Parts: sequence; structure tokens; C-alpha cells
Amino acid sequence: MIIIADGGSTKCDWILLDSNGDQVLKTRSKGLNPAVFKSEVLQARLLENQELLDIKDKVEKVHFYGAGCGTPKPSAELKRILSEFYSNASEVLVKEDMVAAAYAATTEPGIVCILGTGSNSCFFDGKDVRTAVDSLGYILMDEASGNYFGKRLIRDYYYKKMPQELAEVFEKQYDLSSDVIKENLYKKDNPNTYLASFAEFIFTNERNGYFYKLIMEGMKNFIEHRVLCFKEAQNVPVHFIGSIAYFSQDIIRDVAKPYHLEIGNVVRRPIDGLLQHYKEQIVLEKNQK
Repeated sequence: MIIIADGGSTKCDWILLDSNGDQVLKTRSKGLNPAVFKSEVLQARLLENQELLDIKDKVEKVHFYGAGCGTPKPSAELKRILSEFYSNASEVLVKEDMVAAAYAATTEPGIVCILGTGSNSCFFDGKDVRTAVDSLGYILMDEASGNYFGKRLIRDYYYKKMPQELAEVFEKQYDLSSDVIKENLYKKDNPNTYLASFAEFIFTNERNGYFYKLIMEGMKNFIEHRVLCFKEAQNVPVHFIGSIAYFSQDIIRDVAKPYHLEIGNVVRRPIDGLLQHYKEQIVLEKNQK
């Protein structure tokens, strides 16, 4: 059996398939970003999911796609941890989340963008992915991501740029004391996921002019820096993956028009498209035997 996973900093989706490509198990664990979390945290997050523990000895192959897996050192460390956890697996592959996003979005050439806790983009030629800019994470980049919008909301609240009626709702929903915010950002682990938790405020409240402007500015920033950097941008569809993109797709289409971009598929959960990709591959391999 093969287990496939799509992981970010906040959550990780897992699907176990049998030799016929049929789904045996679908579960979710906490995020497993090896560029953000220490090894002990990654190990603990695997061990706390009972469904993964119950089937770990049955797994023959592990294919993990995740945030933070685009550079050698963190991906090698996660591979080591997964190999120890799935000790009977003969194959453990760890690849960056952009590969899974591409598989989930399309089978044809296109630009594929992730908008989740963090953000990223790549060009997919139908087989392989190519990035134009190395991602430097939530402090310097991650335009239009959850942590980007979280930072904007907190700043607007403190600078009193947030409409008063929204600010009153915001402060009831979150602990916005400066001591709490600074402790989470500068003393506790995972400040990126902490910031991203505030973005939910945008998408669980009724859309208004303030939210529209906030999202539009973020998407414009993302397109200018992470889409137009590809020379193919005007000639292929631009696909989007992730919850931020899914709930903002109307604004994305509005922002894209002046740049003459064709918006393609918008997929909320990449694991669903990844599952279809693997089912097709398993069927193809069985037919070739």
C-alpha cells in the first residue's frame, strides 16, 4: 500500500491507497513543515495521530509533498523521520508542495500558485515544475498568504486603519494585547501559523469594502511578484491552490484582468487532485503489466 500526503505548516492531509488505487484511509494531522518545526515536533505530530499509528506497519511506499521541502537539508531530515516512522516502507519520497499543487491543478503546461499559510508559485510544463524565485518565507515574502493577511490585520488594527465597527469585532474574537502578540511572534514556536490564524477573520465575516481592498492589494502584490516573473504568464493558464485562493477567487479574477492573465483551476484542497493523479497512475501501471 502507498500513503500520499500533502502538508503545510498548519495541517497535513494523508490518504492510504491499496494496490488497486482504492482509498483505504483518509486522515489529517498537524502540519509537518521541516523548515519551520524542530525534529521533535515533527515526530510528535506523527505519533499523536492514532490512525497513522494503526497502519504504519502496512505502508510499503510513502510519497510526501510539503511546504519547507524545497531545499535539501529540511527535506532530508523529514525523510529520515518518515523512514523511521514507516519502518517497513521500501520507498520514501519527500518533495516540495509545489509538485503536489501542480499535479492537483492540471496535466497541461501552466503556472501554479499556492495561497495557504504561506504562498509560492511555479511553472509546470506538464511533467516537471520550475520556480522563478526562491521563497524566503513569511518574514520577507509570502504575499497574499494567510500570514500576510494576518500581519495586515494586526497592523491595521493598531494603526487604527481598520473600520471601528470591525475593530470592535476583531478585538472580541482575538487577544490583541501587545504582550500576547509579541510573545507569540518572538518567543513561541511557529509565528507564521500564529499570524495566519488571524486571516480567518477576513473569510468568516461578511465581505465589505475594507476586506475587498485588503485582499485585492495582497493579490495584486502576489501577481506582480510571483506570476509575472514567469515569461510564460501571458500564454498559459494560471492555476491557484489553497483555501485563501478558493475564498478569494472572484477578486483574483478581477485583479488578473488588467494583466491579461487567464485564470485556470482554483482548487481548495490539493490532496483531492493529488488523489486523482495517483489513481490514474496506478491504473496506468496495472494496464502496462
